[in-house]
Amino acid sequence: MENGGVAAVKSGGIQILPPEEARKIAAGEVIDRPAALVREFLDNAIDAGASLVEVEIEGGGSRRVEVIDNGTGMDREDLALCWQTHATSKIRTLEDLNTAETLGFRGEALAAAAAVSRLEILTSRDGREAWRLGVGPAGRDMPRLEPIHRAKGTSVRALGLFDTIPVRKRFLKREASEGGLCRQAFIDKALVFPELGFRFTQEGKLKTLLSPVSGYKERFASLILTKEEEAFLYEINAGGPGFSVAIVMGGPELYRHDRRQQYVFANGRRIQDFSLLQALEYGLQGWFPNGTHPLGGIYLEIEPKLADFNIHPAKREVRFADPGAIHHRISSALLDFTRRRNTFLAGEGYQREPAAAPGPRTPEFPGGNFRIGPGSGSPGFYDRREAPGTYQHSLAMEALLNHPPHFAPLPGRGGNGTGGMAAENTPPYRASFEGDPSGDVPSGGTGPENGGPSPVYAGRLFGLFILMEWGDRAFIIDQHAAHERVLFDAFLSKPIPRQELLIAIPFTTESGEEDQFLTKHREELAKLGIVIEKEDNTWRIESLPAAWRTGDTETVAEILNLRFAGENMAERWAATLSCHAAVKDGDYLDDTAALALGEAALKLPVPRCPHGRPVWVEICREELFRQVKRT
Repeated sequence: MENGGVAAVKSGGIQILPPEEARKIAAGEVIDRPAALVREFLDNAIDAGASLVEVEIEGGGSRRVEVIDNGTGMDREDLALCWQTHATSKIRTLEDLNTAETLGFRGEALAAAAAVSRLEILTSRDGREAWRLGVGPAGRDMPRLEPIHRAKGTSVRALGLFDTIPVRKRFLKREASEGGLCRQAFIDKALVFPELGFRFTQEGKLKTLLSPVSGYKERFASLILTKEEEAFLYEINAGGPGFSVAIVMGGPELYRHDRRQQYVFANGRRIQDFSLLQALEYGLQGWFPNGTHPLGGIYLEIEPKLADFNIHPAKREVRFADPGAIHHRISSALLDFTRRRNTFLAGEGYQREPAAAPGPRTPEFPGGNFRIGPGSGSPGFYDRREAPGTYQHSLAMEALLNHPPHFAPLPGRGGNGTGGMAAENTPPYRASFEGDPSGDVPSGGTGPENGGPSPVYAGRLFGLFILMEWGDRAFIIDQHAAHERVLFDAFLSKPIPRQELLIAIPFTTESGEEDQFLTKHREELAKLGIVIEKEDNTWRIESLPAAWRTGDTETVAEILNLRFAGENMAERWAATLSCHAAVKDGDYLDDTAALALGEAALKLPVPRCPHGRPVWVEICREELFRQVKRT
């Protein structure tokens, strides 16, 4: 203040932005690239009740994005208002957010598009009276309304995105990359509305045409998978108070090395939610090889009052009232599915014996017609609980489980410190199968019980693989994976026997999270053979499973890592325990032990190790002859 007057405005001080600049900046929260136009225009088309939606882009979407629908359309009065800020037909008051079931509701999309592009809207309610609206960037040109001719529905066209904002246009990617993002936005919406028809045209060429289908699984398969992969896709459903969820997931044959083909949708919107993706991974733990990930989609429908979609301008994030309940239902539903079903490249149902005649050919893999898992033909299930009395213990399998063989290092190859496992150090576990062990094999089987051939031990390969001949098929069995799975099933079939340590293992936690985990799960850990006690600030391991043969540091680390297992703690620990106890690469098996393990592998209800790797691969006599041109 000088001389009692008003303070002078300082250079760089606070000022009110002109409305035109403010609209452009605010538009950037909703429309940051051409793909955002596709997403927002598609939302409006679907909210309008369209049954067919078309998307056309040029120049990667920066020159033109147009979405055409056959929905309800607008009359002249609505068209004159729709492009203005916060113009909406979806809500009237703040309380309406608790019941809004539409994809859009804030009235920002068209206003944002008009701020950063030349916007044209053509619409008709009945196909008789139609109107066209044109408005320039940020309302620079006066809105123009004129009558036209067109069918019922609406076309929304954005031209010259960011032409008036060079700084923003400079940061767009190449046209091909932006076009790819536009197509991904199209896919995201098409995946969650399978009952609608969609078309996607790029640079004047039709790229994708989707007819309406009956469900998520069919639409997911048509957009994401090849024809050969479609057979390994499954859909399960779950629900809880105020929500339902459909989960489309690929079997272990469809593993991926990244998570790019994992999708989460909530009330028709694709969202970013690490917790729900984590539930997908938790529920399928042990079905996919280490370092790989499942593909699939989580389709959540939740009452609007239990979710807040208003926390992100583009609604990419959601705040749930009870995220833990949703996470639990997803992971537990998947875990139940994987426990009960054998989703492998398998025969019609689960066949443990070779078929009497060769079945249909399976998809070819490089190097020959190998198959992962039992049987042949189209994929199928086998549920132990649906077919009691169909499992048998061969004498060799029983001998393997109750009288484990002695594994000594292979001569000339050396040991690995933990590879030698004496029989007296291995507890007499026995796998538990439902049904009468003396029951009949499935009808049509050709195993020894039905007068068919018995598996024949044919030798070992590279100190790791067991070769078995069974009828007209040869099996190459991974001895470590096979023994690991046999032990895993045994550990889960009965309480794990524990052994009290002569000298307790002391350790201290490094975080409150670790300490809280041990305190909360002490009783559960005891059921897994791990007895821990706490004195002052030090924990002590008093007992461990009788089969555990690992150093103190690694033992502590493995126990603390169980906090990341979620609801699958027992399975995670059984997998760790069986991996440590199983025969290793290079361990020697005599012929009797190799035959017993080979037979056990071929009898496994789930021929995959706990970490998702296949226990064996199979090749038939006919295919082998074909490979060496002996036809």
